[in-house]
Amino acid sequence: MTEPLTAEAFAPFGEVLEAPAAPGRTFIDAALSNRRAHAKPSLSFSTREPTPLPLRSTTMERHLHSSQSFIPMEAGRWLVLVAPHGADGGPDMARARAFLARPDQGVTYGADVWHHPSTVFDRTARFAIVMWKDGTSADDEFVDVPPFELHLS
Repeated sequence: MTEPLTAEAFAPFGEVLEAPAAPGRTFIDAALSNRRAHAKPSLSFSTREPTPLPLRSTTMERHLHSSQSFIPMEAGRWLVLVAPHGADGGPDMARARAFLARPDQGVTYGADVWHHPSTVFDRTARFAIVMWKDGTSADDEFVDVPPFELHLS
């Protein structure tokens, strides 16, 4: 089941991104992390088609050396599914948490945070993605996990 995405609930995994309600600017620099001096900033854009429910998956990912921010440019509801590290260093799916993000919320996953690949509901979504890359296999790690099914609450 999913829970609403709030800054407090998501804090162990990263930061929730929201534009200020009043005129002005909010800085999120503290959430951004790059653990490799030679890695370069990467800005990309992604378009995702809606996923049918219930979600069935067997994959999690992490970016060991970099935070990764997802900033919706056009979206409906979307999934933020994270898992702490298990004893083997992989994702502990028994302690995974699923958050349902609103169209006006982004997230920055901390470096080395296990998360589910980008998944959207309701309609096609477009995101800006910010992270650091050096072009090696250390940029991204995808692992198979036992099959799981997620229902929206």
